[in-house]
Amino acid sequence: MVPIEQACPSSRPRKYDPTFKGPIHNRGCTDIICCILFILALLGYFAVGILAWSQGDPRKVIYPTDSRGQFCGQAGTPLENKPNLFYFNIMKCASPLVLLEFQCPTPQICVEKCPDRFLTLLNAFKTADLKYYKSYCKEGSAPEVLKTGLCPAMILPSKPLSRRCFPAFSKKNGVLVVGNQTTFDDGQGKIRNAKDLLEGAGHYGITIFREARQLAMKIFEDYTHSWYWILIGLVIAMVISLIFIILLRFLAGIMVWVMIILVILVIGYGMVPLLAFLLISSNTTFPSVIILCIVEVIIILLLIFLRKRILIAIALIKEASRAIGYVMSSLFYPLLTFILLALVIAYWAVTAIFLSTSNEPVYKVFNDTACEYSRNTCKPETFNTSAAKLACPDAKCLFAFYGGESPYHKYLIAFQFYNVFLFFWCANFVTALGQVTLAGAFASYYWASKKPDDMPAFPIFSSLGRALRYHTGSMAFGSLILAIVQVIRVLLEYVDYKLKGAQNRFAKFLLCCLKCCFWCLEKFIKFLNRNAYIMIAIYGKNFCTSARDGFIALTVTAAATRFYFISFHFSGILSFFFFSGKMKGIESTTPALNYYWVPIVTVIIGSYLIAHGFFSVYAMCVDTLFLCFCEDLERNDGSAERPYFMSPELHDILSENAVMEEVKELPDQEEETPWEQDREIQLHQCPEMQENGEENLQKVQHE
Repeated sequence: MVPIEQACPSSRPRKYDPTFKGPIHNRGCTDIICCILFILALLGYFAVGILAWSQGDPRKVIYPTDSRGQFCGQAGTPLENKPNLFYFNIMKCASPLVLLEFQCPTPQICVEKCPDRFLTLLNAFKTADLKYYKSYCKEGSAPEVLKTGLCPAMILPSKPLSRRCFPAFSKKNGVLVVGNQTTFDDGQGKIRNAKDLLEGAGHYGITIFREARQLAMKIFEDYTHSWYWILIGLVIAMVISLIFIILLRFLAGIMVWVMIILVILVIGYGMVPLLAFLLISSNTTFPSVIILCIVEVIIILLLIFLRKRILIAIALIKEASRAIGYVMSSLFYPLLTFILLALVIAYWAVTAIFLSTSNEPVYKVFNDTACEYSRNTCKPETFNTSAAKLACPDAKCLFAFYGGESPYHKYLIAFQFYNVFLFFWCANFVTALGQVTLAGAFASYYWASKKPDDMPAFPIFSSLGRALRYHTGSMAFGSLILAIVQVIRVLLEYVDYKLKGAQNRFAKFLLCCLKCCFWCLEKFIKFLNRNAYIMIAIYGKNFCTSARDGFIALTVTAAATRFYFISFHFSGILSFFFFSGKMKGIESTTPALNYYWVPIVTVIIGSYLIAHGFFSVYAMCVDTLFLCFCEDLERNDGSAERPYFMSPELHDILSENAVMEEVKELPDQEEETPWEQDREIQLHQCPEMQENGEENLQKVQHE
């Protein structure tokens, strides 16, 4: 038997309301100011998106850009048939990773194909390769003299990588070669080694990129051979999750205690080898043994002191299984949450891309010798007659990067920050909408006297309609608080990234403390919001009032929300034995794969998401039922006049005498006089007294 203060630590008796039947239908809009603020923020978000879409150009991400800022391979342009970018002198480039964002200080043109041979400009005049060499000169020019800069000094065998021509490195007898040659003529009278191209062409970066590309192709091939088996594995995970929900209805007690015992045994099992290693070797493992011992003792003490609350958890788990049985549509609600979150993420990503590509091309002066105008901005149209060209004859006006000086470009960082902030706000709002919807549906189950007759025909749709109609402001309020904390955490991570090379230990320590504090704050706000949303779904009050009323420890439900790991672990083990060919009798059906871990990892991740989706609904159901359970104890006493709404299973774990004694001992409860107690009984027994008022009551008392 469990007393009321152990079941619900903050329970206080409420005034009895015979008309209370669960989620209140006659409710009004809450947190209207936050609702208006959220709508205005969304309108501003759409305005930023429209502005970004009108100014941005995603082609800057898709296509490489030549020295004139033109896109290579863009359809409908003269460069449509020239998709690859060719560098006149690749040795002037630092790394291909930099080339993806900034231009290399050498002329670049769009070409149809990358060079496939060694050839210098001087040799091109002497051979029949002049026409071939001309295709790697600037548009409309014939190979003239080297000093004009219209043609590269030499070309070498290259391969396209991310639409950019890089030297075709390979190894021959362990020696690095380019086009089967270890040396080459640089076109300026020098014989170079193939290693001289490494730094400029970024051989290691190219190798990693090429290997990653080959790996991606093999993974895609594995998916084409195993996709139907992956679907079967995900279906198995879904079936296992449903079976576990059904089993929890009948075997919750056994499964909870087995889970607790397994945790204790696993920790104890981990202590044995560490202790044995400690005895036969050094003392390096001693702290680990102490930590495991402390954890083991803490868990055992918690079990001793919380054993009665675990009984409530078991009863709530069983009740949650019955509730989901009446509200089966709740299991599919995570699909709606997933779709809405996908839309939020897609809008954020597209807006971010358009904002980052809405700059204008900026040209700078590049030169090989000392020049006072070096790296200054320039205009290609007037550069040949500019002072920079006259002072530095060898200087060139080349495309450098995308930027701008207009007011729009000056506020691009602010727009990006607004995009990130609204992303967090909208994502948290979608999560809040799901929690309020599920809480309202499960609360209507709990407070129904006759199930399912007293429940709405469509509990999920009814609860969703109430949430959107009345409590958009409250959900926006809770989401706003959480979004602010999350944005601060993102900023702290950015600062931490910038300070990685710093040597200031105090700054690192302070930053680490701030990150830890805000991480804890985010977890606390999520916990507070969750309880507040449940109270909003039941009573329809504003966010602050609901957060205060719902601030009750839900530790008794922790065991109910951790069973989902079993389903995806089982699916992962099954997929491992199948795809690795170790399942006897069906080896012939195993598809031929490059990497058998590809479908295994996919099944494990997919099974986790499926199981987490099911059990997130289950956890919300348990939390909602627990708060309703506490509300039931506060409002009713189990008598014929004030009966409990809880199920007989929940009622059996309560002691009626203990409950009555605890209610009497609560300091804030006002005692009723014998006349008031008699009056309340007569009001329930004589309905006509409620209609005729106080005068009839006094008359009955006199008789």
